[in-house]
Amino acid sequence: MESVQRCFSHFQPESYHFILALSGGLDSRVLLRMMGIWLKANPMYSCRAVHVHHGLSQNANEWAKQCLKWSKEEGIDCVVEEVQLQLGAQISIEAEARKWRYQALMKHVNLGDILLTAQHADDQIETFLLALKRGSGPAGLASMPFEMTFGHGRLIRPLLHLTRDELVVWAAEQQLQWIEDESNQDTRYDRNFLRHQVVPVLRDRWPSIHKAVLRSAQLCGEQEALLAQLLNDKVQQAIQNDGSLSLDPLTEELMGLAIIRQWLKAHDQLMPSQAQLKQIWSTIVLAQEDANPKVVLGKVSIRRFQQRLYLVQDRAELVEDCCPLVLNQCCVLPDGLGVISLSNDGDMGELRLPHPHELVTVRFNPEGMEVKPVGRSGKRKLKKLFQEYGVPSWLRRRTPLIFYGDQLAMVAGVFVIEGFQGDACTLAWDKSE
Repeated sequence: MESVQRCFSHFQPESYHFILALSGGLDSRVLLRMMGIWLKANPMYSCRAVHVHHGLSQNANEWAKQCLKWSKEEGIDCVVEEVQLQLGAQISIEAEARKWRYQALMKHVNLGDILLTAQHADDQIETFLLALKRGSGPAGLASMPFEMTFGHGRLIRPLLHLTRDELVVWAAEQQLQWIEDESNQDTRYDRNFLRHQVVPVLRDRWPSIHKAVLRSAQLCGEQEALLAQLLNDKVQQAIQNDGSLSLDPLTEELMGLAIIRQWLKAHDQLMPSQAQLKQIWSTIVLAQEDANPKVVLGKVSIRRFQQRLYLVQDRAELVEDCCPLVLNQCCVLPDGLGVISLSNDGDMGELRLPHPHELVTVRFNPEGMEVKPVGRSGKRKLKKLFQEYGVPSWLRRRTPLIFYGDQLAMVAGVFVIEGFQGDACTLAWDKSE
């Protein structure tokens, strides 16, 4: 256990603040006591415990009270963060709880802070086997690193070299109590199945299996880090200012897929399976230029447009929506598209004033329209104009169309229609809202 406390001492007190993720289970309870002992000997350091209240158990409120009590006993401030999981069909409770837990923890990690989490060697075996089950490559088999970037700070796993049995022995010596989450016995969850029915068999057969897994994970992590370093220049050249990925460097499959993996990693996306990577290559990278391919990866999709790959959040098409747009008033657009306004407070505008009988509205259905943008000769289908003006297919039913009466006057941020130009009105679309 001295190695854990040496890990704490590695950081300078005037530069770092510790955040301890406290579930109240055995591992984080041990970490809390270790930190409490160490802080008494090193009072120049500071630490805050954060307990994330998922609300999944009927005992969740009691667990939060216990964590507050134990933290107080150790002389450590504790904050309870309540989160609301978004559960439904095809959503993993484990993955959803993990996502919201880390989002809640990130709120407390300021520049240079150190987040301490209590995963141990048995957790690493489970993570390694889950990656093996998915058919992961070195990136997945690297499992959980001892140290990594987390928000504005760093995440450290000081117990990663210790087994659960070693933690149990130390907790008994310290006469510690901890929370036993009833869901940890449910072997319908993959991790619990491995914990109760697979890992014990492996450890009985090979008592040092955890050391072998830690070594393999570390080697995979080193190989992945070396690959990232070797590819760094190519990846930086391929990633565009808007976060998309240029297809120009993706001339050969093996190198191309490696660049795509690094691009996804830069966007904090889970690594796709080998089958998904092959699908990305065959159906998107090798698609005809006029195709509109799509590969779904969880809650995002990879799309292609004008020789670039884009990561796109799946959103609704707003074909039925129609919002009134009152002159000099803000209009909140649906589905998080921001705020739009039409004002006539100057003489540097782009649209004429609407006539008294022209009700101004915002719509989103471009289907079948033929229009003539200012400066163009002849009318063209709006679909073709979207292509020419570089509007990706997934945004064409999410781009505000400004109507004067029943006539399209402007495609927001793209062009004005002939007959509606002028300098009286300015359209402003604040997407950040």
